[in-house]
Amino acid sequence: MDLKSVKIDMPEGANVIIGQAHFIKSVEDLYEAVVNTSAQIQFGIAFNEASGQCLVRKDGNSEELIKHAVNAAIKIGAGHVFVIFIKEGFPVNILPSIKATREVAGVFCATANPLEVLVVETKQGRGVIGVVDGFSPKGVENEEDIQERKDLLRKLGYKR
Repeated sequence: MDLKSVKIDMPEGANVIIGQAHFIKSVEDLYEAVVNTSAQIQFGIAFNEASGQCLVRKDGNSEELIKHAVNAAIKIGAGHVFVIFIKEGFPVNILPSIKATREVAGVFCATANPLEVLVVETKQGRGVIGVVDGFSPKGVENEEDIQERKDLLRKLGYKR
């Protein structure tokens, strides 16, 4: 068994959601989950089949983001993993719909940070065992940091 770290290339201004689902129709259901939540969001989805033809299935409304999703899915190389890159929206807006998709078994991450996917490889194939999302903490927020956080959330419309 080999452990690998797979660096995910993030397009400028994008967020990524990586998870695991279990059925060929996952790519279509994930597409519906995104568009039914946000009409203006730009996105690309890739889904690694784990049986049959073992193809990378793809969909979305942005050729650029579809290409990035396919490239990331291929690099990860684990069956039943999906990758969704988005622009013009935030994961927090679509995560409930993605998690509610019947085929979704779990979500590993939703981030705009530098990202590494930790993969284990066996004779059978690959599996995701975790992610490294961003960087390690450098300290604890002070009163000024708290105010900046609160101001940002209000500016983005998540708090009043």
